[in-house]
Amino acid sequence: MTASSHRTAQALKARSQRTEASLLRIKSVVDQLAKNGGLITVAAVARQADVSRTFLYEHTEARNIVTEATLRARGLRAQTDQAQRDAVEASWRERALNAEEALKNTNAEVANQRERIGELLGQIAALQGEWTDADVVRITTVNVALQREVRALTTERDRLTKRLAAARDNARFADKRIAALEAQIAEQLTAPRT
Repeated sequence: MTASSHRTAQALKARSQRTEASLLRIKSVVDQLAKNGGLITVAAVARQADVSRTFLYEHTEARNIVTEATLRARGLRAQTDQAQRDAVEASWRERALNAEEALKNTNAEVANQRERIGELLGQIAALQGEWTDADVVRITTVNVALQREVRALTTERDRLTKRLAAARDNARFADKRIAALEAQIAEQLTAPRT
């Protein structure tokens, strides 16, 4: 083996080692980007793995690593996007069902209220149908007369209540006066006569 062939072999070996190291860095960067959810592009991988874009495009194994990672990331993103769309759709479906149930309950309540209003309007119509204008005038007149009589009786009750209170006061005074006179008479009867 000549010196030049030996140098060539060493250069090829060094180049092979640099290529292997670059491939390991590329795999590491791709794995890190995939793990972190970062966007896997040739520019991002080249920058972080400290290799040239040309290396990534021209070296078959490096290009395959990036391509496969990009496809996996797209697949994961597509699955994630689909899962998010499914979650949003399920949420809207749930909201729609809740709104539908609320609308059904509201319609039932409106129907019940309308039925109750109809019953009350029927009762009002029945009451209005039973009374003629003459009946209303007569009832109003009787009501006014009864109110006057109530006022007069209230006044009379108040006057009689005052008279009763005064009569009770007089009776108490008379009882005290009688008791005092009885005591005086009893004293005179029991006193010695001179």
